[in-house]
Amino acid sequence: MKRSDKYLNKRVLVLGLGRSGYAAAKLLKSLGADVTVNDRGSLEGNNQAAELSALGIRVVGGGHPPDLVDKGLAAMIKNPGIPYSNPLVQKARQLGIRIITEVEIAYELSDAPFIGVTGSNGKTTTTMLIGEMMKGSESEPIVAGNIGTALSGVIQKGTDKNVIVAELSSFQLLGTEHFRPKIAVALNIFDHHLDYHGTVENYANAKALITANQTAEDALVYNADSERVTSFIAEKTKARKVPFSLSRKVDSGAYIEDGVIYFRGEQILECSEMGLPGEHNLQNALAAVAAAKIYGVPTKHIAKVLKTFTGVRHRLQYVNVIQGRTVYNDSKATNILATSKALASFPGKAVVLLAGGLDRGNTFDSLIPYLKKADIKAALLFGQTKEKLRDACEKAGIPSIEIVKNVEEAVPEAFRLSEPGDVVLLSPACASWDQYKSFEQRGDIFIDEVNKFR
Repeated sequence: MKRSDKYLNKRVLVLGLGRSGYAAAKLLKSLGADVTVNDRGSLEGNNQAAELSALGIRVVGGGHPPDLVDKGLAAMIKNPGIPYSNPLVQKARQLGIRIITEVEIAYELSDAPFIGVTGSNGKTTTTMLIGEMMKGSESEPIVAGNIGTALSGVIQKGTDKNVIVAELSSFQLLGTEHFRPKIAVALNIFDHHLDYHGTVENYANAKALITANQTAEDALVYNADSERVTSFIAEKTKARKVPFSLSRKVDSGAYIEDGVIYFRGEQILECSEMGLPGEHNLQNALAAVAAAKIYGVPTKHIAKVLKTFTGVRHRLQYVNVIQGRTVYNDSKATNILATSKALASFPGKAVVLLAGGLDRGNTFDSLIPYLKKADIKAALLFGQTKEKLRDACEKAGIPSIEIVKNVEEAVPEAFRLSEPGDVVLLSPACASWDQYKSFEQRGDIFIDEVNKFR
């Protein structure tokens, strides 16, 4: 980590005590900053809050007192999920106080170069693929960011012999100023998080910040099949452009021809040898191949990773073959798009689908074409959205539809309704918070219940 006096004796406010806020507060304290952490929730009994307090960090919970922000504040480090409409953020803006996310601090202090990955879908899988591929390079990878480990919590151990592979959300990128990855990867842009960004244009422009400070010395790996990625990101970059495409040959990047993955004319791997199912994972693979090849990773190692990598936990994760059923945990599919991609991943296979969760007010009409196209023999529905999903499944003509209480009740029904050769798929199309603390908890419970049938 670089030495820096930038925050020495400076007052900083960390807004939001999540993983990123906790890591940022500790890092800033180590740099000699006068740190205050504020969270709207009660922090009574919070172990992280207690630890920060023991380090001499002021911790304020239970609301957002306006007096935490004044002209003497050097910077606000905002939790990515907190909207800019928050009263403290608004006040900081009016006073001209610097508002950043912990990504910016991590970049400022890191000795290791960055590979940044963003997109509406596929970020986690692509980030993990690149991380595994980078193990074949001269630089030891550190995988962090939106993937679950805060960047400001890992840079202290990073050196110039490492490379940080970072999954980056639009929320995180909005709080950057000078962030400049050596390689930026832009996967896709769909109509996500519009409640936060307001418009698709705002959302896309936030994604484009991943390449805003890149120069011709850097590289942008981008999805040439996405009109939005091309227009909002690739056409505006100053970096070297390296495209990838599922639909056509792109001589300067990664593509598929006759069922084979290529990079700039070099054969990498036959698609049939991939360890991950689904066309969307071919797209993720192309992006990862391009990034790894640019970094100088040997083709042999890249091919080995593509053959052996079977998925990110909770993202179309292969669990096992149990009683002849092939089981997949896609608990991270918290929206319709993610579930539609999962349903398209098993052509020729009969599927028993487990779905449902938090009701965000939307219908599931846009899922109906994918439900029709997939060979779904049964749907087991739970959570607040169960009736809405039942309506969609009925319209799709699914022969067997059952309402169950939760995932725990759904699993034994899935085994009863399936037979050897079928796929049992948890892909909820909804967030988990109506019944579970997180999609991780929901997925772990699913796996535990499934393993009872071994």
